[in-house]
Amino acid sequence: MLTSEHSIVVYEHGRAFPDRLRQKEHSHYLKYAERMLLVYRHGIGRTRRELNRQVETILIGEPHCPLRRIRAFSKLLDDKSTFQKDTEGRSSRLRMEIFSEAAGFHPLVRQRDRLFENDENKIKKQIADRLTTPWDEIEQNLYADVMSFQRLEEFEGYPDAVALLSRYNIAQLQACLYRALSITVTATGDFKTILRYAKLARLLHEIERVGKNQYVIYLTGPSSILHETRRYGINFARFLPALLACSGWRMTATVQTPWSGQAKLVLSDKDGFVSHLPGPEEFDSKLEENFARKFGTHRDGWRLVREGGILYERQKVFVPDFLFRHDDGLEVLLEIVGFWTPE
Repeated sequence: MLTSEHSIVVYEHGRAFPDRLRQKEHSHYLKYAERMLLVYRHGIGRTRRELNRQVETILIGEPHCPLRRIRAFSKLLDDKSTFQKDTEGRSSRLRMEIFSEAAGFHPLVRQRDRLFENDENKIKKQIADRLTTPWDEIEQNLYADVMSFQRLEEFEGYPDAVALLSRYNIAQLQACLYRALSITVTATGDFKTILRYAKLARLLHEIERVGKNQYVIYLTGPSSILHETRRYGINFARFLPALLACSGWRMTATVQTPWSGQAKLVLSDKDGFVSHLPGPEEFDSKLEENFARKFGTHRDGWRLVREGGILYERQKVFVPDFLFRHDDGLEVLLEIVGFWTPE
C-alpha cells in the first residue's frame, strides 16, 4: 500500500475524490507503465535509488503529473520487489574498516597537486588489495544497509501495464481511507465475504436489515465509541480490496479532511475498480453446488438464494448457506453442517 505522503485527494462540495487514472483520459499512461515495468524487470543488481530515478525520468515530462503520483508508482513497484538486506550489520562494520583505513590519508583528491598528494583511486586500490576484494564489490556493500542503496534481487511485478495502473487507482483509494472515521456498506450480495474480511481487518460492525436481501453494515474501529479517531484507517484500507472483489454493494466512508472538516467517499461495485484479489467462489463445497443444481432456482413456489440472509446478534454473525424465499414472502434459512460417510 501507499503511505499518506503519496495520497492525492481532491475535496469538493463535501465529497472526497482520490486520484484516478481513467481509460479515456489517461490511455497514454499504459506506455509509461510498460516502460516502468521494464525498468524493474531488467534492473536486477541496481539500487532502489537508481530504479526510482529512472521511473521519475519516465514520468517527469508528463504534463499535470504531480511528484506524488511519480513517487506512488515507485512505491508500488518497490512493494513487488525483493531488495538485498544487510541483516547481520556487515555494511556498518565494513564502513568502519574502510573509513579507518582512509582516515590516515585525508584529504583524498581526484587529481593530485602540490598541496594534496593523496590520490583517491590509488588509496582505494591500496585498501582493496589489503582486503583482497575488488573495489567495485566493496562499494556495492558499503551502504547495503541504507534503503536507497539496497540492490534489487528479484521483481515479482504485475501481470501487465493495465494491472499496474489498476493497482495505482486502488492504492489511492486505500490511502484516502487512512483518514476515514467510519464506513457504511449497503450490501445485496456476497455477505459472507464482506463480513469475513471486515473481521480479518479487525473492524467492529453493526448490521441492520433494510429490505429483502439488503443489509446495511456499519464498520468502525474499537476507539470510535469513545471519540473520533483515524487510528483504524489502515484497517479500512486493508478491507477495501476484498470489498472491491465482491458484487452488489455500495460504500460511503466519512473521511476527515486536512483542515479538520469531513467529506464523503462514495463507491460502489459499478465504479469499474478491479481488485487484485479474486472474487469469492460461488460455493464453498461440491456438496452445496450439487444441492443448488438439483433444487434449481425455483421450485413449488420457493426460490433458492445462495447466502441470501444474515443472522446476527450484536457482534455474533452467521451467514447460512442458502435462503428459501416463498412467493408468499415466507423465508427459511438452511445451513449444511455436515454429511454422513462410511468413514
